[in-house]
Amino acid sequence: METANAQELLRSNLSRVRIPEPTNRVYKSECCISFDNPRSEGGLYIDMNTFLAFGKDCVGWNYEKTGNPVYLHIKETRKLIPEDRPSKKPTLLAIGTEGGFDNNEVEYEETYSIVVLPGHVTFPFPSVELPEKVVRLAADAILRAEGAERKEQLAAWTADTKKVSAHAMDLKQINNGVVIPPAGWKCVKCEKRDNLWLNLTDGFILCGRRNWDGTGGNNHAIDHYKETGHPLAVKLGTITSDLEAAGNGYFSDVFSYPEDDSVLDPLLAQHLSFFGIDFSSLKKTEMTTAERELDQNINFDWNRIQESGQDLEPIFGPGYTGLVNLGNSCYMAATMQVVFSTQSFSSRFYKNQALKVAFEAAPADPTVDLNMQLTKLGHGLLSGKYSVPAPEAVDVAESATSTSTKQEGIPPRMFKAVIAASHPEFSSMRQQDALEFFLHFLDQVEHGNVAKPDADPSRSFKFGIEERIQCTSGKVAYNRRHDYILSLNIPLHEATNKGELEAFQKAQKGSEGKDVSSNEIVRPRVPLEACLANFSAPEEIQDFYSTALRAKTMAIKKAGLTSFPDYLVLHMRKFVMEEGWVPKKLDVYIDVPDIIDISHMRSKGLQPGEELLPDGGPETEEESNEVAANDDIVAQLMSMGFGHIPCQKAAINTLNAGVEEAMNWLLSHMDDPDIEAPISKGSQGGAEVVDQSAVQTLISFGFEEEVAKKALKASGGDIEKATDWIFNNPGGSGSSDMDTTTSSSTPTTDTTAGLPDGGGKYRLFGIISHIGTSTQCGHYVAHVLKEGRWVIFNDTKVGVSVNPPKDMGYLYFFERINN
Repeated sequence: METANAQELLRSNLSRVRIPEPTNRVYKSECCISFDNPRSEGGLYIDMNTFLAFGKDCVGWNYEKTGNPVYLHIKETRKLIPEDRPSKKPTLLAIGTEGGFDNNEVEYEETYSIVVLPGHVTFPFPSVELPEKVVRLAADAILRAEGAERKEQLAAWTADTKKVSAHAMDLKQINNGVVIPPAGWKCVKCEKRDNLWLNLTDGFILCGRRNWDGTGGNNHAIDHYKETGHPLAVKLGTITSDLEAAGNGYFSDVFSYPEDDSVLDPLLAQHLSFFGIDFSSLKKTEMTTAERELDQNINFDWNRIQESGQDLEPIFGPGYTGLVNLGNSCYMAATMQVVFSTQSFSSRFYKNQALKVAFEAAPADPTVDLNMQLTKLGHGLLSGKYSVPAPEAVDVAESATSTSTKQEGIPPRMFKAVIAASHPEFSSMRQQDALEFFLHFLDQVEHGNVAKPDADPSRSFKFGIEERIQCTSGKVAYNRRHDYILSLNIPLHEATNKGELEAFQKAQKGSEGKDVSSNEIVRPRVPLEACLANFSAPEEIQDFYSTALRAKTMAIKKAGLTSFPDYLVLHMRKFVMEEGWVPKKLDVYIDVPDIIDISHMRSKGLQPGEELLPDGGPETEEESNEVAANDDIVAQLMSMGFGHIPCQKAAINTLNAGVEEAMNWLLSHMDDPDIEAPISKGSQGGAEVVDQSAVQTLISFGFEEEVAKKALKASGGDIEKATDWIFNNPGGSGSSDMDTTTSSSTPTTDTTAGLPDGGGKYRLFGIISHIGTSTQCGHYVAHVLKEGRWVIFNDTKVGVSVNPPKDMGYLYFFERINN
C-alpha cells in the first residue's frame, strides 16, 4: 500500500486508539488466549484500545470480535553473544548482602511497529511516517507502562515480604537546606549516576552496593549508614506516580539498614517533600530490589531435584509441556499436570473446545474468565506447540541457533490469577497444600458449569460417601455427602516391616548422637490396602446422642461409598498432630499397587429390617435446654482459674466436645456482659462467631452453611473435628449434598443421581509427591503414566521417569477400569 493511503487508513481509525491511564491494565508479555509472547515467531500484538495482547494466530479473532484495528506490535529477537563474554555466576541472591545479582543474562533486541488490521498495514515505530501524535503518545505510554502480568506477580511477591518499617512513623529528618532536583542525580562521593539511594534523614544521594562482578555501586550508601546511623533510604528511579502500585509497596523501593530488608514507608510522600521532591511528578526508571529478587526466584533451576540423581531423558511434544514456576507455584503445576492428563479435562478444554470458540464466548476481558483461561491452559499443555527444546544462546561464531535438552515451558500467570481471585492464600507467593488447591480448583470448575452440569469435568472426580451409625437402641442413621477425595489415615501398626523397624530402633538407642544417612533409615512400610480397610472399619463413637433413647450413648459408625467415580483420588494423611497439637509429617512408605479393587467398599444403604432413628437432636425443642455441662470439662477449666458459671457455659456451647474447644470458646467470650450471669432455661451463653473461611472449607466438602457453623461452634473452630462432629451428630446436620436420613421411613433421596458410577477396579495413573516437612513449604512433583511409561513433571522439567515414587505419594490418582 502506498504511504499516503496507509497514513489515511491510520487516520480514519484514530477514534479506536487510546492513551493508557495509570489505572489501566496493560498486557504486553503474553497473549491472553495463547501462550505466545514477544519472543514467539509472530511476536505480540497489543490492542491500542483495550491494551490486551494477542499472538499472531489470535489477533485476527480480536479484530473480528471488537472491530479494534490498531495494534502495537512487539517482537523480541535474541542477540548474538560475544565470544569473550564472561559467564560468572553470583554466589548470593539478596541485594541486602554482599554479592548481588547476576547480570550475565541472555539479551533480546526489541523492535516495534504499528499495525492496522485487517490488511496488516505496518508502520515502523518510532517513525516520521506516523501521521498523528496520539498514536505516538499511546505507543510510548504502552511501552513505558508496567505490564499487568508483572504488576500481579510483584503485588503477590511483595505482599509476603514487605512490612512497615519500625523507623518510618517517627523518622527524624535534618533540615540542612538540601533540595533534591527532579533529575540529574549522582552520588555525592563518586560519579555514579545509577543505582542511587536517597537517605531520608539527611538527603544525601549515594550509590548502592557493589555487585559480584564489580558493577552496581561503590557501597557509599551502606558506608554512610555505618557512619551516621540514619536508617532509611529510597532508591531513586523507583518512585512512581502510579498510586496503586506505590500503595501496594512494589515500587518506591525503601530499604531499612537496621532491619536489613526492603520495607514500606507509609509517610514516603511526606518524607520526600521534606527535600522538595514532588512524589506525583516522578516516573519509574529502574528495577526495584523486589523485581530483581522476583526475576531470580522465578528462574530458579529446579532441575537439581531429580530421581535418585539420575539424568532423565527429556520428552517433548503433545502432553509433555512443562509449567514455569511462578514462585512457589509447584503445588499448582503438579496438580494441573495430573488433572489435564484425564480424559474429562482434556476433552472439555482441549479436544472439544477451540481457543477461538472460548474467546468468542468470553467477556470483554478474557483474562478474568475461568473457561477461557482453562482452555488456554489446556491447549498450552496438550497441543505440543510449546513443548519444544529451548534455544540456547547464540555465539557469534555459530551460524545457527542450537537447541538444548530443556524446554522453557509455559507460565500459567493468567490462570493462577483467575483461580486465586476468590482465595487470598492462593493469590500469594507462599507455598500451598496441593490437596487444598485441588479441592478449590474443582469447586471453581463446578461453579463455572452450574448451567451445564453435563459438561462439568469435575464430576468425573465426584462420588458419594455414606456413613451408617447404629446406637445401642439398635436403630440406625445414615449420613450421606459428596466428596472429591478419599482421605485415608495411615495405620502405622499395620506396617509389614515391624522386625526391621524394631531392630533399627534398638540400634539407634545404642548409638545415640551418631548421624544416620537418609538411605540407612528404616521407615514403616504400610500397604495401601490397610489404609483403605481402616477407612471402612467399624468405629466406636462415645457420647453419641440417640434420639431414640433421648440420651447420650455409644454408637458404631461404618463408612462406605455410594458411587465409584471415573477418577478416584486418595489423600494420604501424612500430616498429623502430635501431643500438644504440634504438626508432624509421618516418615512412612505406602505400598501402592498398580491395580486396586474397592468393590467391597460400596455402601448398601438402608437394609430390610433396619429401623431409622427418629427425627430430632440435642439442640431441638426443649431438649436444647436440658444439655448439661460435662463435669470433667468444667473441673479442668476451673482448675485454670475460671469461674464455675463461665466454665459451664463454655462446655454447653461446645456441646461438651472437649477441654480445648471449651477453652477456645471461653477465651473468646470472656468480655461478654452476661458471662457471669446464671444459666437460665434456653441460655447458651452468647452466640459463637466462627471463622468464615473455615465455614467455606466445610461447604466445599458438601455441607450446608448452617450445619458447618454449628459444627465449628461445637468444635472450637477446628475443621477436622467439625467434620467428625457432623458425622457423629446426624440429628444436628443435614444438607442437599449430604442427605442425613433419620426418618422412620425408607430414604427416597438419591444422592448419587447424575454422578458417574461403575465397577470398583482402578488403575494408578498419577502421583503427586511432596518434598519437605510441611505442606506450606518444600516442593511438589507430579508423576503421570502416559503412553505406557511413567513421566516426571517437575515444573519445566519433563522426562521419562526412571523410578517413580509410588511409595512416597501424597495424592494418588486412579482411573476406573471399565467392566
